[in-house]
Amino acid sequence: MRARGSFLLGVVAALCALGSLAQAQTWPARSVTVVVPFAAGVTGDIVARGLVEYLSSTLGQPFVVDNRAGAGGNIGGNAVAKATPDGYTLLLATTGPAANNKLTYKNMPYDPQRDLAPIVLMGKSPVIITAKLSLPAKDLKEFVAYSKANPGKVTAGYPGNGTFGHITGELLQQRAGMQFVQTHYRGSPAIINDILGEHIDIGMDSMAPYVQLIQEKKLRGLAIAGAQRWPSLPDVPTVAESGFPGFEAAVWYALLAPAGTPPDVIAKLNKASNDYLKTQGAADLYAKLGIQASGGTPEELKAFIEAELAKWEPVIKAAKIEF
Repeated sequence: MRARGSFLLGVVAALCALGSLAQAQTWPARSVTVVVPFAAGVTGDIVARGLVEYLSSTLGQPFVVDNRAGAGGNIGGNAVAKATPDGYTLLLATTGPAANNKLTYKNMPYDPQRDLAPIVLMGKSPVIITAKLSLPAKDLKEFVAYSKANPGKVTAGYPGNGTFGHITGELLQQRAGMQFVQTHYRGSPAIINDILGEHIDIGMDSMAPYVQLIQEKKLRGLAIAGAQRWPSLPDVPTVAESGFPGFEAAVWYALLAPAGTPPDVIAKLNKASNDYLKTQGAADLYAKLGIQASGGTPEELKAFIEAELAKWEPVIKAAKIEF
């Protein structure tokens, strides 16, 4: 009887494995939802829409964006974390809901590392430090000196408390030994308006909304927190070039799925996404958005996220950023 029971269990296991394999081989058999945990029109949404258009044409089924904004991206992130892991619900996430929110939110409804499966790193958008034109500092070195000579007078704008611009500002203050008067805005347009109106001295944010304004000399670019200068802004040095070696900070965009999604589905999505990043359409879109294309394997994305958490956790704790 024990032998017969073991045989039956083996048959059931084999049938389940075959069913899973068949599902993966036929995926996608219907439309796929890509949740964007932010409002329509923001950079992450535009990144997602470029990708889903390519996936729809390549994989033969509609890929549809579903914007679920709120709670710093946690509403959309949680919806995907709790979704059936069958490949029909995906997440195009930024740094917060894919990683750092677990460091800032006391009551996270999900754990990104435990509940989400990495697929591919789509790209990185370095944080840029911009300034009003009348600021008596032409670059980051001069700005640090000016800030130290005028303690408590320099005002900095971030696109919200706990955003990557804010966290980058905290790191810069720690590294440079200075302090800003900090103002948190609801998004980039409000920061830009107040820099243009000279109500604040500097802003720290992802690059996309600022490139054209710097090119038109309406704002001054002090430094880019990337590994290299941005081709569209060749005269703006990196933070590392400005006296802070190894200083890098970038908002990044990643495609993820619910944990437990079949490996073959993950592999299909990874290949198709990497193929998309090699297209001219992706190159043109990312250049406009101020994003450096990434790509790579799911394992590389997993390692990258772990490294980002290790890098930013002490900064967030020291600044006491918590919700």
